[in-house]
Amino acid sequence: MDIRVFQDNKDLDAAAASLIAELVAAKPNAVLGLATGSTPVGIYRSLVDTAARSGISFKSVSTYNLDEYVGLTPDNEQSYAYYMNQHLFSKIDIPLNRTFLPDGMSGDLEAHCAAYDAMLEQAGVDLQLLGLGHNGHIGFNEPDSQLSAGTHVVTLDEATREANARFFSSIDEVPRQAVTMGVGSILKAHRILLVVRGADKADIVKRALTGPVTTDCPASLLQTHARVTVLLDREAASLLATGGNEGCSTFASAM
Repeated sequence: MDIRVFQDNKDLDAAAASLIAELVAAKPNAVLGLATGSTPVGIYRSLVDTAARSGISFKSVSTYNLDEYVGLTPDNEQSYAYYMNQHLFSKIDIPLNRTFLPDGMSGDLEAHCAAYDAMLEQAGVDLQLLGLGHNGHIGFNEPDSQLSAGTHVVTLDEATREANARFFSSIDEVPRQAVTMGVGSILKAHRILLVVRGADKADIVKRALTGPVTTDCPASLLQTHARVTVLLDREAASLLATGGNEGCSTFASAM
């Protein structure tokens, strides 16, 4: 596990964007697994700037998003489909018919989940971008005694709803369910890029990266993957022994 710590969030965003841009430059038909929320906003902004500056094209790239709320239409401003169009898809040259998200409005969610998994299996994700929830969730895979391997419908923890309420007018508007890739689907990606910011994530970062591998902390299962790159700001890394305090520190975990 390659863990890098940044003093400046702009540098962190640029580093994440560079990893994605370098993949697309080397493999124009790359398959990207994408995430939403506050963490990737700066990454997508930097990626748009990098693509414009370097002339990188996304015309042959395909993208698959981690999750989507159940019950929100794509034109709802709080849906992840809307988010992706606002922050990335409308600003690069990717054809929208090459962008895929779970459909939270499907009339048969179970069948839709199976179909989404089949698409992921056929496509093969080259790089999966992840954030990290306060309770250790990745995607919307909440802590549990056992986790679903494939794409599935999940009932969101109240802590997760409360954390996401800042994007809505009130917590009452936050959906109670979402469709999410399972941990098994996530771990099938050839490479995983985990990005975490903030002192409020320091404890869960330590648990996820150095604690026991357990479904009580879904992100800890990333320790079993052969190619994980972790980008942290100084605050999120504050409980780790980073081996340096200036600029960008890089170190390998014990796994």
